[in-house]
Amino acid sequence: MSENLPDHTRRKLLRFAGGASLVLLVTPLAQAARAGGPSVLAVRVWPAADYTRVTLESDAAVKFSQFTVKNPERLVVDLEGVELNGVLDGLSGKIANDDPYIKLLRAGRFKPGVVRLVMELKTEVAPQVFVLAPVGEYGHRLVLDVYPANAPDPLLALIDKKELQPLPLDEKPQTPAETQQAVAEQKRSGKPVVDRLVTITLDPGHGGEDPGAVGRGGSHEKNVTLAVARRLKAKIDSEPNMRAVLTRDSDFFVPLHMRVQKARRVQSDLFVSIHADAFIKPDARGASVFVLSENGASSSAARWLANKENSADLIGGVNFGVKDPMLARTLLDLSQTATINDSLKLGKAVLGELGSVGNLHKPHVEQAGFAVLKAPDIPSILVETAFISNPEEERRLNDEAYQDKIAEAVLSGIRKYFKLNPPLAKSKLARLD
Repeated sequence: MSENLPDHTRRKLLRFAGGASLVLLVTPLAQAARAGGPSVLAVRVWPAADYTRVTLESDAAVKFSQFTVKNPERLVVDLEGVELNGVLDGLSGKIANDDPYIKLLRAGRFKPGVVRLVMELKTEVAPQVFVLAPVGEYGHRLVLDVYPANAPDPLLALIDKKELQPLPLDEKPQTPAETQQAVAEQKRSGKPVVDRLVTITLDPGHGGEDPGAVGRGGSHEKNVTLAVARRLKAKIDSEPNMRAVLTRDSDFFVPLHMRVQKARRVQSDLFVSIHADAFIKPDARGASVFVLSENGASSSAARWLANKENSADLIGGVNFGVKDPMLARTLLDLSQTATINDSLKLGKAVLGELGSVGNLHKPHVEQAGFAVLKAPDIPSILVETAFISNPEEERRLNDEAYQDKIAEAVLSGIRKYFKLNPPLAKSKLARLD
């Protein structure tokens, strides 16, 4: 059906055919039918508990207007200068039954030159509709983000998930001197000193509209990172007094600053962002660990990687029109020296354990200005598990046994970090006692 499309258009459309989204391709007949206005080339739907995203990709910018209707709840978006084609006509019934927010999405000709999208909703929502300029392999995009009107408090949602285990000391000390002595004895025993519930935020890189790096065998970084993060979460949750929280638990995009916010809202003790590296040459190999830098990158390669990872917002699609005061407070906080020092300790511990699993790209922790590591009060690291652009390492990254080894290595590094750096006391709400 797409044989007569231009090569660059066909490559762009086929680029998404293997993803988890729903992709509808425009026919040459529908292209010919339009009268000079924008033509919608593809529609992708990304349902998730956090929000559902609907993306319409077109060959030119689309003007739109929107409004909501009550009883029943609906979102209406009018597309100006757009003619109905096979892509839009096929929207009806393409929403999954288990989508948490959307019941049905349909399109029809409202009047000449205007197509109306009607989204029937399952609950009250706070929609955001915005456009994205072409970037990478994407053309113009119109994005419909459907957020719940009343989002649950992520910290309160964790309260019933895991109870605090008994203090892992033979007798609970009563004085500061006794506490120090007990901690020293436990350190000598080789066990990490964790006497309260510790929260670790795991951040699977990329997701949704942003596939991340793509291996020569067709593997998407976003799928590898989620698989490793899920395995690591299961291991952490089985540890006494530890629990893990994922910034995303399925295939959807989370803006970089929201990943930081999610960690801070659940009062995380550590933040671990998981990625799979890529380079233009297929022989690059090995794992790496990065932390934030306040004084420039530790190498040109680290600077290049940070710039690449920081572009995820442009590819994944962020509504920059929404003002977020928490973002300004988080990313502009310059008093991060102590946090960065702790991040370096954590990074060194994790890198040492990764070296027992496979090759290391460099034998030391590197630093650069990664936006996702800018929580001013949470030690944060970014782990590049291996090079997905290396055919051999791409195969390993898709192997469940190897994913498990990576997860175990990261957990071992976390244990080693806590052995030397016991977590400080937090509020009773954070301790859940």
